[in-house]
Formats: sequence, structure tokens, C-alpha cells
Amino acid sequence: MMVYHLISITIAYLLDLVIGDPPNWPHPVKWMGSMISFLEKRWNKGERKRLKGTFMLLTILLVVFLISTFFVLIAYKLHPALGILLESMMISTTIAQKSLKQASLEVYRPLKDGDLQTARVKLSYIVGRDTDTLDEAEIARGAIETVAENTSDGVTAPMFWALLGGAPLAMVYRATNTCDSMVGYINERYKEFGLASAKWDDVMNWIPSRLTGMIMVLGNKVKKTSFHEAWTVLFRDARKHPSPNSGWGEAAVASILGIQLGGINYYKGLVSNRAKMGDPIQPIQSVHIRQANTILSKTVFLFLLFLWAGGMILEMAITWFESTILI
Repeated sequence: MMVYHLISITIAYLLDLVIGDPPNWPHPVKWMGSMISFLEKRWNKGERKRLKGTFMLLTILLVVFLISTFFVLIAYKLHPALGILLESMMISTTIAQKSLKQASLEVYRPLKDGDLQTARVKLSYIVGRDTDTLDEAEIARGAIETVAENTSDGVTAPMFWALLGGAPLAMVYRATNTCDSMVGYINERYKEFGLASAKWDDVMNWIPSRLTGMIMVLGNKVKKTSFHEAWTVLFRDARKHPSPNSGWGEAAVASILGIQLGGINYYKGLVSNRAKMGDPIQPIQSVHIRQANTILSKTVFLFLLFLWAGGMILEMAITWFESTILI
């Protein structure tokens, strides 16, 4: 099955590169969002919100896992090729390399032409911070941080879980991430109800985020500094981020480009002073958005190769262990 998973991940990777997520196509995340919204409105009230939020998360994950597993098993029972095809299509809906690139380039194009107002509007579609008064460097920073953070969340993490459990686990990861994005906030409404979603998202991203950050630095040419210095910056700054996982992508991209990410953001007028990632060897410019996308592409491809190598080693280890037990 490990080989089937690897083939499915590879096809999914190619499907996402070519097709991406057409806006008018049905998408599992939309269905997950509808289910989360339905349960949140009914359960996020009264007492024991933390327990209710945990139960909501478990309900969503169980439903997604059971439905995904049912269809995958049926497909494989009919024919292995059909199973691989279905898994490929399902996994492709959990990764978003093309849409991530497109969203950041929607910011880059007007920004490089000096149209700050349009760039601010485009950036507001992909970040939660206030964008109305941002200058060129701050607009570029927002787009770069989005690409850096979501390289793991949006692409490599679901690929990682797909290796371990095929399409069902990739879908479980995407459901977890969707729960976190909808209710995993530290505010009056969600701080209790969304706690389980936020914590479980941290757990599922712990390994993929660190692998992604390290592969970023290992697989991309470091600018304005040395590999040793970039590696040092990665481990120095990744842990500074308020999220236990998001800092790995941001610190890696900052160290590779020789720029500094993080700093002051405003959310509905309220200041948020984020830890700074990287050293300000050069000022942030619009061109760094394109360079961040190049890092994204190389990292995802190398992560795929890493999964093939790791998957084949694991498959051989399992085969050896099973043969040893039989003897």
C-alpha cells in the first residue's frame, strides 16, 4: 500500500500543479466548512464549551475519515488503478501549491507596478491583518509570510499524512486545519470552544513543519549569506513564533532570502508585535514574493522526493520485519 500512496501523492502533486482549485468546482473543504459551521452554531453556547468543542472536532474528523475510507476501499476493491486514481483526486484537494502561488502573485503584480492600493486589497484577501496603510515593504512581507507559512500547512503537511495513511489521513489533516482556521482563535467566542481544534492542528503540523523548514534551507540557494548562517537562523528564530509550527517556514524563507520577517501588524486597529525572523541583510522588496514562490516550488518537489525515499525505506523495513516474523 505504501507504493500506492506514493503514486497517488505524485499524481495529486501533478494535478494540483496543472489544475489547482478551480473556484466553481465542488471542494471537500467547502463541505467541511459547512459541517463545522452547522455544529459550531448549535454547540458553542452554554457551559462546557471546551468539551463541546472537542466533541465537534472528533465528530468532524470521524465523519471525514469514515467517508474517505469507505470510498477508497470500494475503489481499491474494484481495481487498484481505480483506487490510486480516486486517492490521487482526493489528495489533490488537500494541497494548494498552485492557488498559494496565484494568490501571492495577485499581490506581486500591482505591487511591482507601483499600484499600492490594489496590492493592499489583494493582500487583504489572504491575510487577517489590516492592510489599508501598508507600504511596499510591508505588503511584500505579508505575501511572503503567507507563502512561507502555508508551504507546510497548505502543501507538504497533507502530503506527509497521505504517505502514512493515504487519502483518508490527508483528508483528516485538511479537516483539522479547517477546524483550526474557523474556530481556533483566542477570542471571547472561540477561546474555549476552539481550543481542541487549535491544539490538534499543532500536533498534526509538528513534524511536517520542521521537515519543511529544514528541506527549504537544504534545497534552496542561500542569498546574501552562507548556508551555515541560514541554518543557524532557522533554529534560532523558528521557536520565537507564537505558533509552535509556523515559525519554521517563515524563519527558513527569511534566512534564505537574507530578509527579516515578522514585526508589527495591526488587526482591526489593535497592534500585534510578532517576533522577528531572520536578519535584515537587505530590505524587503516586491521581487522577494517571486523568490518565495521559487522556494515553495523547489521545497515541495524535494519534499516529494523525500517522501519517496522515506516511503520505500519504510516499505522495505516492513517487508523485512514480516518475513522475519514468518521465519
